Amino acid sequence: MTKLSIIYYSSYGTAHAMASRMAETAEAQGAEVRLRRVRETAPDEVVQSVEGWAAHAASVADQPVAEPDDIAWADAVIMGSGTRYGHVTSQLQAYIDTLGPLWQEGKLADKVYASFTSSQTLHGGQETTIVAMLTTFCHFGGIIVPPGYTDQTKFNDGNPYGVGVVTGQGGVDDTANTALDHLVTRVLTVAKRLGS
Repeated sequence: MTKLSIIYYSSYGTAHAMASRMAETAEAQGAEVRLRRVRETAPDEVVQSVEGWAAHAASVADQPVAEPDDIAWADAVIMGSGTRYGHVTSQLQAYIDTLGPLWQEGKLADKVYASFTSSQTLHGGQETTIVAMLTTFCHFGGIIVPPGYTDQTKFNDGNPYGVGVVTGQGGVDDTANTALDHLVTRVLTVAKRLGS
């Protein structure tokens, strides 16, 4: 059984919906899944001042928070974040910054990695955000598995680096769900091949 960690940060719920879809798809394929949200680092008064942010934070408050062990445990990791100025959110970066001890021990290497993101606009930095995560995986010594153009769905969503969703244009729609299903299936397939 392939062990998959899906680790994400979500302010308003889009990345949460994407991560949840992949977790369901992976479990249906027999993977053991840890779905983990990244700890909120913004001050509570800031979160509470934005209705959508506060509502999402409250809706996931009882769900497990990502810890470094969630990557050490996994055979494969899919990491996700909204895009902030073409880069990952500070919350996800704060989590990544806790991984130094595992990195020094070599416990982040030789795992399959992939990534996903969302933005409010079509050219809101999705590809650079995904590539920023891929750069991190290179430092880990990870095995990056992009979706590429390996399925017709990638010609529909147009992102060979990972999966990106535009929140202002339908959000997690059928095209996005098909792309997410393809990404997690590809990650699991490669992880199984490496593990055999």
